[in-house]
Amino acid sequence: MAQQGTLEVLLVGAKGLENTDYLSNMDPYALLQCRSHEQKSSVASGKGCEPEWNETFVFTVSDGATELFIKLLDSDGGTDDDFVGEATIPLEAVYTEGSIPPTVYNVVKDEEYRGEIKVGLTFTPEDSRDQGF
Repeated sequence: MAQQGTLEVLLVGAKGLENTDYLSNMDPYALLQCRSHEQKSSVASGKGCEPEWNETFVFTVSDGATELFIKLLDSDGGTDDDFVGEATIPLEAVYTEGSIPPTVYNVVKDEEYRGEIKVGLTFTPEDSRDQGF
């Protein structure tokens, strides 16, 4: 069944990340991607391995988007941002439940555990009667 509606993603924070910046604390940020839509969190400057964002992102989902990808990167002024790890969050449960309280997901890089990220999800189905546009 095709899911259409609004997916609200509460990006709470992350823990136990590998510090890719040896000289100072990392300045991590997250890239959230659902199908072809991508959104970027603010940079948690100097927050190192335990950033907190408490930011909400809204995606319009359609055509059965089944997963949300969250990539964590370390913002390095001037050089390429370092890839810290990524989490894959399945969306089937939020479609059935409507909302999932903040839950911890593993952050992985090269198939190895690299910490965890806490994310809450809310899905609001689009009313099929509103399809008249």
